[in-house]
Amino acid sequence: MRVLVVHNEVCADSGPDEADVLVQVAAVRAALEERGHTVSTAACNLDISALLQSTGGFRPEAIFNLVESLDGKGSLISLVPLTLEAAGLRCAGCPGEAIHLTTHKPLAKRLMQESGLPTPAWATGGTFDDDRPWPGPWIVKPALEDASLGLDDQSLVEGDRPRVRDLLKGRSGRPGGPWFAEAFIEGREFNIALLDGPAGPVVLPCAEMIFAEYPDGKPRILGYAAKWDPDSFEYIHTTRTFDLPLGDSDLLEELRRLSLACWDLFGLRGWARVDFRVDQDGKPWILEVNANPCLSPDAGFAAALACAGIPFSEAVERILTSSR
Repeated sequence: MRVLVVHNEVCADSGPDEADVLVQVAAVRAALEERGHTVSTAACNLDISALLQSTGGFRPEAIFNLVESLDGKGSLISLVPLTLEAAGLRCAGCPGEAIHLTTHKPLAKRLMQESGLPTPAWATGGTFDDDRPWPGPWIVKPALEDASLGLDDQSLVEGDRPRVRDLLKGRSGRPGGPWFAEAFIEGREFNIALLDGPAGPVVLPCAEMIFAEYPDGKPRILGYAAKWDPDSFEYIHTTRTFDLPLGDSDLLEELRRLSLACWDLFGLRGWARVDFRVDQDGKPWILEVNANPCLSPDAGFAAALACAGIPFSEAVERILTSSR
């Protein structure tokens, strides 16, 4: 099959979270070529018409979508698959609509809440969209960005709802916005990766994030530094493990159930990841649903594949086969 791997344009001043897409492109291209496909790559920016024109000479039979931002803005990533789908091109990965719904975190949370899925209380623009009482603390996040952009120790806020309202109003207009506040769940953090297959999505082994040797008072959160700054304390002391206690069996089954419910709710396809916090009473809360998460060889999805004994090239082939 002729496959075009599409990714966001990377500039000289792009941050490590944006530049990482080139690592993903190389890994996916190698996997596709290992499987006998003819592969070309194309970088795209806000001029999506140029991307459509570039497909003409290669005449791809499928497009593998690795676009994570446009013009440095994660909020725009659904434009690419929506445009390609409208042009009648076959896309591997989550549909444009699913990417739009999951990229807008407050919208995704509202859909989860309306479907009876547990997600922490939240506030947007100074208005609380969830009436459940929560004494705090709160964590302030960009509503439309991924890769833990803007998340650091200062993102965790103690205090009541009026203070959170004031903080959100104060952040209005800052880069990375709009912002929203989410009730912070003190406890364990888990990631569940899902991979499409002939019989539907397969839930890969569950990973727990370990915040090792974090001093008292330091927020145990997976912020930007923990993902992208190899010299930082957070990067060095935040690890993942698949070696979970036998006593977690009921919890893991619930995490799997909730992950599959998210797959169905958002109409996911190809590959995805669902992030959870589990509170002190053992109750899981869905933080985010990630369509087309990072496929770098050192990222969590590849680690879950390795734990499941699924070769990376086989996973890429499954994603391609699920395209339509």
